[in-house]
Amino acid sequence: MPQIAIGADAAGGATQPITDTGPTALSLSEASRLLRQKRISPVELAQACLARIESLNPTLNAFITVTAESALATARSAEAQIARGGWKGPLHGIPIAVKDLLDTAGVRTTAASALFKDRVPAQDAEVVRRLRAAGAVLLGKLNMHELAFGGSSAISYFGAVHNPWDVAYSPGGSSGGSAAALAGGLCYAALGSDTGGSIREPAAYCGIVGLKPTYGRVSTCGAIPLSWSLDHIGPMTRTVADAALVLQVIAGYDPQDPGSVDLPVPEYLTDIAASTSALRLGILKDYFYDNLHPELEAAMQSALSVLKSLTRSLHEVAPLATDGTYASVMNPYVAILTAEAYEFHKDYIAKSPELYQAPTLKRLRAGADVTMSAYIQSRRQLEQIRHTVARRFDDVDFLITPTTPVPPFKIAELSDPNAARAMELQMLHNTRPVNMLGLPSISVPCGFTAARLPIGLQITGRPGAEAGVLRLAHAYERAAGWREIKPSAHPR
Repeated sequence: MPQIAIGADAAGGATQPITDTGPTALSLSEASRLLRQKRISPVELAQACLARIESLNPTLNAFITVTAESALATARSAEAQIARGGWKGPLHGIPIAVKDLLDTAGVRTTAASALFKDRVPAQDAEVVRRLRAAGAVLLGKLNMHELAFGGSSAISYFGAVHNPWDVAYSPGGSSGGSAAALAGGLCYAALGSDTGGSIREPAAYCGIVGLKPTYGRVSTCGAIPLSWSLDHIGPMTRTVADAALVLQVIAGYDPQDPGSVDLPVPEYLTDIAASTSALRLGILKDYFYDNLHPELEAAMQSALSVLKSLTRSLHEVAPLATDGTYASVMNPYVAILTAEAYEFHKDYIAKSPELYQAPTLKRLRAGADVTMSAYIQSRRQLEQIRHTVARRFDDVDFLITPTTPVPPFKIAELSDPNAARAMELQMLHNTRPVNMLGLPSISVPCGFTAARLPIGLQITGRPGAEAGVLRLAHAYERAAGWREIKPSAHPR
């Protein structure tokens, strides 16, 4: 399959505006409606995305591999199918891209590492297979933090990813390429992975929507793992309705995935329009507001005012953790994450340590220090926490927090490996506990910093409550209006 390999580190000072007024400015839902009405064609959409990738990817560095020829071939096929009445559904003919840790048959899957730079899988990941079956047009593979082990996307064999709102800043990570591509108008939807916030945190920093489903709701089969117990795959889109459309396709039981849960998949787009007036919301202040940046706190206060007008009640609730420090959640989380990451990579490290970026190698090697006893105890704690967490929703329907406690850092600040990890942990502070708990959680835009960088609001629900999370997020999105604001300045 012909591929265009791109991904050199972006050079600043580009003159292309990020502003998008063409077909790629449409949401997925809008583009899908026009396709079905035959007012636009899949080929036009694919060509528009490919032109924008060619123009802006040298600046954003969001794509590692662009599959232009196969994308156009798929678009032409979709056009013919739709013309003769063979419409498959809302994703048919829609250009989509996926994070480069999801296997794509015949197309290299690198996880942004020299270790896998020439790896070409023979089969699609399950989520990719489902996208193709739904008629989606795959544009290529998105850049990311190396091996998904970080929250900045500044560490990648293919160079750092840049934020479309200001290319001096990190887009977050590890799904930074997915978020940057969407915010920059390079695709209509993307898939990301989330082990400690890698969907929600970059969604917040790039002003898009990012949904981490319940653990096991979406198959991780065919994804290069970071932590089998904590990895999630989910949609990243420009609107909440778009996230519902993508989740509809990728959710569902997979017998090949040991972590997959066999639950019915609701009609997410139908459920999204239901009333929110009876919902009870809980504000999690403890831990999630620790050292909250003043500009983010102001945005949250405004967001809470909007949410209060949309729901039955809104009040502060007790901490999720059994102790006030969240050590009961975060200590086992760290042990599981590092032990499982090391287990997957230990043979590669023994054979070819030079193929890893130095900060990634250091993080991976830390897993060798986790004892078998500590790992077993941590896994037991994880099962206990996930088994009992639903009880915390007896008095509230959803939990509300900032997605991140701090704005993104500049990429230059993250170049010091000794300081970068501490910065990333700050950025991921509010998302990591939710991975341990395995709860469905979404980030939606809720404002901007004084530097015009997006801010995210995090909505979390009980296990399996993706439909409700999407419904509340959709109501907030419509009432607040933040999604109408898009990157409009020249990259600085």
